[in-house]
Amino acid sequence: MNGHSPLSRFTVLDLSRVRAGPNAVKQLSDWGAAVIKVEGPGEDDMTGARDGSDFQNLHRNKRSIVLDLKAPEGVAVVKRLAAHADVVVENFRPDVKHRLGIGYDELRAVNPRLVYASISGFGQDGPYAGRPGFDQIAQAMGGLMSVNGVPGQGPLRAGIPVADLCSGLFAAIGILIALLDRETTGEGQWVQTSLLQAQVAMLDFQAVSWLVDGRISGQTGNDHPYMTPMGVYPASDGGIVIGASGQGQYRKFCEALNAPTLLADPRFASAPARVENRTAFNEAVSDITLTAPAAHWVAVLNAAGIACGPINRMDQVFADPQVRASGVVQPVEHPRLGRLELLGAPLTLSASAARIETPAPEKGEHTDILLRDAGYSDAEIAGLRAEGVVA
Repeated sequence: MNGHSPLSRFTVLDLSRVRAGPNAVKQLSDWGAAVIKVEGPGEDDMTGARDGSDFQNLHRNKRSIVLDLKAPEGVAVVKRLAAHADVVVENFRPDVKHRLGIGYDELRAVNPRLVYASISGFGQDGPYAGRPGFDQIAQAMGGLMSVNGVPGQGPLRAGIPVADLCSGLFAAIGILIALLDRETTGEGQWVQTSLLQAQVAMLDFQAVSWLVDGRISGQTGNDHPYMTPMGVYPASDGGIVIGASGQGQYRKFCEALNAPTLLADPRFASAPARVENRTAFNEAVSDITLTAPAAHWVAVLNAAGIACGPINRMDQVFADPQVRASGVVQPVEHPRLGRLELLGAPLTLSASAARIETPAPEKGEHTDILLRDAGYSDAEIAGLRAEGVVA
């Protein structure tokens, strides 16, 4: 690694809050983008207490300025900051930015090269554009809850905020595409995504199963909807996940389990037959896997070329040697909280690295320096502070 930060030449004005927008910005700041987090004078971000783990993880590598966007002077500061920025990210409800006077058209007027990214619940237009949106609403309306969970037990939300996280990732991808395109056109553009769009896109093969085949998928619990063995099986000391696809893998699977009867049984002779007789098949496999501990089957099956892994609790995840080796956990020193371990970027580049350089800022920690960088004099800053526009 040569210490180069690929995005260090870009400045991002972060008007977002909660999770989807901050997650998009985090993808940029970890690779060196200079981020200005604009915060209101009221309560902190809805991700929870400022010293809490969630806030610290989402808002590392940022500088904070406190602005009252309801005041015309506050909007004027945003426009001056946007004039020198490369990217703006916001996740207001669609009408809010227009009411404040900081929509794409208003900021593009002061900086035609600006890439402006909007993340909303349902999109910038359409019949639901004005609705409030949260992750679980998108999980429900976007179909995820209908295919998640155990059959007969009703819809179930995923244990992580899938729509929030994926909309943030899609927004970051869109921002990078727009920045690349700007190198050719010289102009920025408006990047738009929504929790609902992201969630529908993440349905992937379940979505095209309906679109192409007309098949409405349901819940299959821990079993894969279209193949088996691909799911959870009991070991003598806990559960394991086994994945074997195709007849060649199935033969290796049966050999590794020393179970020739599974190969010979006509009910399990083909992939469609195993799915059709899934209950009987899973019972037969479980009778075998219950005879040894999880570590035994993980070792035996992986040695045979069959994917198998333990079902880890959170503490076990971060004790896993492969997770530790991946570098996905990175430390940062906080001036008050001490050493924090946060989630780093889950990808590597051969000649540059993502970094967590600074912890989440104190609220308004950089207000004065950011205003000076934008050309405000000390007297002007004092005036804005006296009027309650900045803090």
